[in-house]
Amino acid sequence: MLPICGLSFHWASDGGMTCDAESVLICPDPSRNAATTDANGVMPLSLCTAFTELREYVQLQNQYHDGTIQRSQLAQTSRRTFKLTKRLSASQLSSLYNFWVSQNGGLTPFAFYNPFDAPAGQQIGSNYDPTGNNTAGRATVVFRGGWVQATDLARSNVQGLELLEVA
Repeated sequence: MLPICGLSFHWASDGGMTCDAESVLICPDPSRNAATTDANGVMPLSLCTAFTELREYVQLQNQYHDGTIQRSQLAQTSRRTFKLTKRLSASQLSSLYNFWVSQNGGLTPFAFYNPFDAPAGQQIGSNYDPTGNNTAGRATVVFRGGWVQATDLARSNVQGLELLEVA
């Protein structure tokens, strides 16, 4: 079922506003569509270690005049994001840029392996599978944020580039 994203309102002859029930607009949710799409490629292992995992708990908040806050959670589980925190060498920067371009700059989902999400007793990074068949530590993600880079002596930062989990 697709979410309802808008209704068509018009002015009635009596000066009031009415809503035509026949004109409900249905808009697809882009993150939901990406979640149903198969992953297109696997991020290279050398780049997987450059990202740090973050968790987001999306909620609505209302603050009242007496200072009390009402909170409502929008999802049952947290959403994982991965922020690029490592400074990259020229070859890593080139590899990341080529991979980003191959994923249409965030429009195409792909498989990302969190190297620290390896099974118990296994070495960090041992869960990586270049074919994308191993499910341990794998997340289907898309790029979020634009490509903004700052280059210093021998290393580069790509600021604002994150991975957003969609499945």
